[in-house]
Amino acid sequence: MAGLPPLDFSEFVDRRKNQRVGGTFESGHEYTYASDKQTRAAFERVRAVELVVSSSVRIFQSVQRTQLLGNAVKVSENQFPRIHALAKHCADTLQIPVPRVYIVNNQTLNAATYGTNEESFIMVNSALVDHFNDEELLSVIGHECGHIHNSHVVYLTALHYLTTMTSIFARWAVQPAQLALSAWSRRAEITCDRAGMLCSKSEAISTKALTKLALGSHRLYEQFNVEAFIAQYEESKDGVGKYLELLASHPWLPKRVLAMRVFKESDLFKKSIDADRTGGLSMKEVDARVLSILKGDA
Repeated sequence: MAGLPPLDFSEFVDRRKNQRVGGTFESGHEYTYASDKQTRAAFERVRAVELVVSSSVRIFQSVQRTQLLGNAVKVSENQFPRIHALAKHCADTLQIPVPRVYIVNNQTLNAATYGTNEESFIMVNSALVDHFNDEELLSVIGHECGHIHNSHVVYLTALHYLTTMTSIFARWAVQPAQLALSAWSRRAEITCDRAGMLCSKSEAISTKALTKLALGSHRLYEQFNVEAFIAQYEESKDGVGKYLELLASHPWLPKRVLAMRVFKESDLFKKSIDADRTGGLSMKEVDARVLSILKGDA
């Protein structure tokens, strides 16, 4: 495969300083979780994160994309056109170029986005295509497009290398950056769950897609009780195990479900379904409620 254009982190930061990072009506990022946006802005001032991101980008360029893609199959109008149409719908919804999407032979229910902000791609594991219907895939691909739309990709790539290739780093040296990136990633997932909802136009569909990740069984999907799943989380909120989430790159699934329910009540989401609808939560109110959920107070 062709090599990627060089990306210097300092140059990347300099370009970003003259751009607003989400959150304005004109930008189309009004759905972005405020804490995600604020954390990304703070990264520009954190030397440890800058060094790790720079190293990760150099590694990514040196191995190109082949090590991550392996035998993946590129989606196009002529190759899996149905999935290509879903990606185009999400791209049009978020007003980004149609992303490169690859199907990977992997039986884990997962999708991921890697690369640089200049050239990124989405990897969809084959198991997702087997287990999810088109509406659910729309939510998943929309979630990944949200990463691209919000310039998450370079940080996601850095976190990927920190968690999967730590042998090339001194763990003690990169741990602060890894913790910082993981904390940001949990916030970024909230942003992208919202992007998935904007693409699917349904909190119920996006919730079903998300909760399928907790099961992975065709036999159990129709029997799954979301309310019981939320209650299960309530039982464990005060346990010591909750602190393990601080090391995770994603919030616990029940928190994400609850956060999506709050976004469903927003004026922004309601108008995305029907432009004439009025009377919903402001995004400031949504973010305040979501912060309470993530902290375990709600």
